[in-house]
Amino acid sequence: MTKKAQRTDAAREKDREKWMARFQVRLAMQPGVDRAVVLQAVKEVTTHCADTGEHPRTAFGDPDAHAVRTAARLVPADRAARARQQNAVVDTLDSVLRRVGDIAGA
Repeated sequence: MTKKAQRTDAAREKDREKWMARFQVRLAMQPGVDRAVVLQAVKEVTTHCADTGEHPRTAFGDPDAHAVRTAARLVPADRAARARQQNAVVDTLDSVLRRVGDIAGA
């Protein structure tokens, strides 16, 4: 294998790793996604790419968009809704505590 081919392979592998890392982070941020969902989704992508030789971007497109689609497919709607509601409560509480801190510090 030539040095140019090795550099191309290394660049392709690095790009694949970046795609997978971004996909995992974005998927984990989706409401209701737990470790099991992330592991299942990563296995699906990895298996597909190994079987076809495709790059994940070619097979699945943008990692952010694929994370949203995957969460919608793998997370039950009621679990996602509960997680969104809990996140809203936590965000509201955080905002209130910040305001209290600002008032107390003023």
